[in-house]
Amino acid sequence: MSRPQCPRCLRPVSHCLCPLIPRLDSRTRVLLLQHPSEVNHALNTARLAALGLNNAQLVVGEVFDDLANLLNPPGYQARLLFPADDAQPLQAYAQNDQPLLLVVPDGTWRKARKLLHLNPLLAALPRVTLADGGVSRYRLRKAPGPGALSTVEAIVQALQVLEAPASFETLLKPFEALIEGQIAAMGEEVFQRNHGGGD
Repeated sequence: MSRPQCPRCLRPVSHCLCPLIPRLDSRTRVLLLQHPSEVNHALNTARLAALGLNNAQLVVGEVFDDLANLLNPPGYQARLLFPADDAQPLQAYAQNDQPLLLVVPDGTWRKARKLLHLNPLLAALPRVTLADGGVSRYRLRKAPGPGALSTVEAIVQALQVLEAPASFETLLKPFEALIEGQIAAMGEEVFQRNHGGGD
């Protein structure tokens, strides 16, 4: 029997995160393109980011028919947050007159690459990247390497660079509560054994 679910954050009502989700304004527009396999993931951090930012949109799919419109909102220049040899550091856009449309694919690396492969318009966007050395607070998933962040962490880090000195840290509050809840549910002993919970 499924537990009743909050229609907004999609968490069980007993663990609703809505009270922790901020409503932050940003000059940067964030477009999250979510692979369908992520929608029911227990830690759906893209949804948390979209709910916490007033200037954000979450679109779920593999092939996006309306992509040309999504990538061209008036007044913004679109950039894809995804690694590439020629990706520009986000710092290069920090003092830009024209705000960015930050396009963020959400899924495992393999699924995100698939989104790019299936949507040539997406793959053709100029790419931007975060500074090296970001440390994830995501203690439940073994990161593929240093600097691998969850979607909401990557967005927070990007906005901190683009919109300094504004802070977007409160966007991580529901994410941290989510992780604490997951750890509590699995029990400290299992967490320590599987995830080596030492900082």
